[in-house]
Amino acid sequence: MTALRSEHEAAGVFEGTAPAWYGADRAASAAAEYAAAAGRVAVAELCERGVLVATGPQCRKFLHGMLSNDVELPPGEGRRAALLDVKGHIQAVLRCCVAEKSVVLELDRDRIDATRSTLEHYRVAAPVRFAAPDTAILAVIGPGAPRLLEASGPLAGGAEGHAEGQLFGVPVRAIRAGDLPRGGFALHVPGGEAPKVWAGLLAAGATPLGRLALDALRVEEGRAWFGPDIGPEHLLHETGLLTELHSPGKGCYLGQEVVARLEGRGGHVNKQLRGLSLGRPVERGAPVVVDGAQVGSVTTSALSPRLGPVAMAYVHRSHFDPGTELTVGDVAARVERLPFRGWEG
Repeated sequence: MTALRSEHEAAGVFEGTAPAWYGADRAASAAAEYAAAAGRVAVAELCERGVLVATGPQCRKFLHGMLSNDVELPPGEGRRAALLDVKGHIQAVLRCCVAEKSVVLELDRDRIDATRSTLEHYRVAAPVRFAAPDTAILAVIGPGAPRLLEASGPLAGGAEGHAEGQLFGVPVRAIRAGDLPRGGFALHVPGGEAPKVWAGLLAAGATPLGRLALDALRVEEGRAWFGPDIGPEHLLHETGLLTELHSPGKGCYLGQEVVARLEGRGGHVNKQLRGLSLGRPVERGAPVVVDGAQVGSVTTSALSPRLGPVAMAYVHRSHFDPGTELTVGDVAARVERLPFRGWEG
């Protein structure tokens, strides 16, 4: 647990994804947070994420041969990529930030040990080392984010571009994060200094962003995350993230044969992640049903101030065409493309 998460829990700031279903007071608060992120600037702690750092003269080459995307990049550039197993299942989704002498990998904390173990297993004699420093990940979201973060120094251009600097006297890495809604930035902050940076961002005008509002923003844009929406049971083609996490021009990498085989068959899989418009909010994990038979399940459910009750769900290919009418439990639903139409301001 990070120092910032401990502070938030003690203060009652942090809340989980979606209670069953939150009341009017919490809904009003989430709507205000949503408005801040959509129109100004908001900050959230991504307490489920951490960092694994690869160092050594061959770290880029080694990771390039392991991950699904091109990570042999100049310092200051980055990519998101997946670590697959030999059957093509997703073991982790990583943000890869290439620095002068290292590659900084951002991923779910509960996947750090397994990812490190896998990479070390395949490392053989390659001079690559791994460390997991105590790092907090903050998300700074909204049209005011660039101006707020310019105090740390020049911001990198391009998705996953990153730069190191000082913010409120603390060393940080600011990243243009392709998996965050509303053109958000990820901040890598030394774990013990995160409360100082958080307080500085709030004093500079950022609004604290809870998970209910954050989920609404990312569901609207179809931003699927490892954990709630993606896990070791999924293939890249099922997630809708193939083009973001995969380089078709790459040679061999772990799980590449499965990806290539699916590409050769037109990318057809039995289920895919879709959006759902709902008659009312539903719980995560709720079954998607057609004629009494389950054809999928909800991964993330949200109440969007702009679109109403929405969700992301894996739906069987026989029913995942946009416009298909179905039910989630006893709630009427319609399949939508991701991102949802009309999420833009």
